[in-house]
Amino acid sequence: MSVRPGQLHNIQPLSIIVVRDPERRARLADIVGEQPWVKNAPLSLVFCIDFHRVKAWAGSFDVEFRGESTLCSFLIAYADVMCAAQNVVVLAQDHGLGSVYVGTILSAIGEARREFELPRYVLPAMVLTIGYPKSIPKHIPKLEVGVVVHHETYRRSGDDEIAGAFEKKYGVIDEDVGEYLKRAFIEVVERDKQEGEGWVAGVREAMKKLEIRNNAQFLFELRYPQDAMVAMNRDLVDSLRDAGFDFFIETSAEDAP
Repeated sequence: MSVRPGQLHNIQPLSIIVVRDPERRARLADIVGEQPWVKNAPLSLVFCIDFHRVKAWAGSFDVEFRGESTLCSFLIAYADVMCAAQNVVVLAQDHGLGSVYVGTILSAIGEARREFELPRYVLPAMVLTIGYPKSIPKHIPKLEVGVVVHHETYRRSGDDEIAGAFEKKYGVIDEDVGEYLKRAFIEVVERDKQEGEGWVAGVREAMKKLEIRNNAQFLFELRYPQDAMVAMNRDLVDSLRDAGFDFFIETSAEDAP
């Protein structure tokens, strides 16, 4: 089921590394940012974009495949990988299993490639950790369907409507920061459960220091600080190039239509 999702080109540029060994799970947990569920859960799957296999197959017939230099092929392959991962999530849920997406492997592509001995043109794109959960969060906030679904054409919402939609999703930042984090940042609550207390207290202190008063500040100044996210671009591009992926073409004025 998982390795045969709907594919745009049907070349299946996908490989999945099955990680069960406790020592390797612990190393993977460190690679993706010391996430304890990766270490503690019995199974993690590393979903990879795999152009190595496609290039080898095409090359055996003296045919050139240049997906690693084509942004369109890369985006399609990434979508294929995520479709496969979501298939696993659905299948796991049907069997009473819980799962966690871990996207921070993208910030440690080089380490992950060395750990899993990935050849050139194979890129780790996502980790999916699977196990039987000891507890299930009561509510993971989401925008309502009417906010994200548009009929026939895109419907532009006013600023007040957008603000109201996100306020309804996250709620207000109340005095009980622990309760707020259960809605907006459940990962730190779970870290306290799995690794001992300290993570929630650290976030609480950071919120105080940064004077976080609303959800937008919390998300884009503390949880995903935008300067840091932009600064990651160079490392990510370098990691992609090291893996053989290079579709970053600088167009000169003469090349422009």
